[in-house]
Amino acid sequence: MFPMHPHSGIATLTVLLSGNMRYEDTTGASGELAAGSLEWLQAGNGVWHDASPVGTERFHGYQVWVALPPALENAEPRSQYLPPAEVPRSGAARVVLGNHDGLASPVAAPEGLSLLHVHLSSGQRWRYTPPTGHLVAWAHVNRGSLSVAGTRLRNELAVFNESNAPLDFAAEGETDFIVASAVKHPHDLVLGHYSVHTRASALERGEAEIARIGQTLRTSRRAP
Repeated sequence: MFPMHPHSGIATLTVLLSGNMRYEDTTGASGELAAGSLEWLQAGNGVWHDASPVGTERFHGYQVWVALPPALENAEPRSQYLPPAEVPRSGAARVVLGNHDGLASPVAAPEGLSLLHVHLSSGQRWRYTPPTGHLVAWAHVNRGSLSVAGTRLRNELAVFNESNAPLDFAAEGETDFIVASAVKHPHDLVLGHYSVHTRASALERGEAEIARIGQTLRTSRRAP
């Protein structure tokens, strides 16, 4: 469970792997998501959101923070909530962000990043070829084991050396993982308590908006 809390300057991507999740954010969106769904919350200049399980079953998934470029870090917040049927699939991979194998994710993320959710059978091999210009790549194994770049991964995060070369994965057992690549972020990161921006003035604007929204939520007893 994640009580109502704020962000600015980033987007959060949630990939729900199991369970059902109830969500609400201060763009006005609210509802429920089933396993396999996606949440994209582009905080921009400031937003608050929460998530809680539906019923007694816990939910399980990934949440990835994405640093936004200057043109978006203080823009109006927006959100997308996509059921499993709206996530394109190419063979073993679901296209969560960006493009892969001629398919495009419906998530309106900034250009220059891709993220795939992949399921491999035991012994299956799979290659990921990053788009041109993507020099940063990483993967996390949620279930099973992977062999990649001469290393065995199990329940861990791997960050690869800067390169645009293909990555070859081999599954040991039924394996579930995410792999992502991106153009290298060209800006320094200025950090707040709930925020990540590219410059101090942008952080000040975002934190001021977070405080304004927070006061409204506390007045209505929707935030601590």
